Amino acid sequence: MFPKVIKIVLAVLTLGYSVYQFIQPNIGNGIALIFLAGVFVFLYFKNELILLSFLRLRKQDFDGTMRWLQRIKNPTLALTQKQQGYYYFLHGVIESQKNLTKAERHFKKAISLGLNMKHDLAMAKLSLAGIVMQKRRKREATTLLNEAKKLDKQGMLTDQIKIMQQQLKKI
Repeated sequence: MFPKVIKIVLAVLTLGYSVYQFIQPNIGNGIALIFLAGVFVFLYFKNELILLSFLRLRKQDFDGTMRWLQRIKNPTLALTQKQQGYYYFLHGVIESQKNLTKAERHFKKAISLGLNMKHDLAMAKLSLAGIVMQKRRKREATTLLNEAKKLDKQGMLTDQIKIMQQQLKKI
């Protein structure tokens, strides 16, 4: 909702006012204002609209997810690089239900921009491998599956990777 610069300015102003509250004998107000400044810093690194989009996606509400994503007018200016990666990742998940070529484009953009967590990157590569596999590009799908397997340290995606490898053998 707010540009990145405004979030940082609000955090600095709130932190300054909390120091003023500490100088005055209002220690409780100062502590509360430090927490408020922490919220602004948190929202600098994690965009609130992307967080709300993830909540909608978790409920399988693709239309609601798309509505929250459409509120971000210019993602290159409003979001950091990793946030842009998640923006395109969410678009890829939504478009994978409708149009595979658009979904492929979004997943590739998300992978190139990068994602914060390795399992998110593994999920993006796994989804991209599924799209590529449906388009009968076996070599590219195999490399993407191997990359996803390397990134999946916790083993959350091992079942899906095995299923996709079995389907690749049939192609």
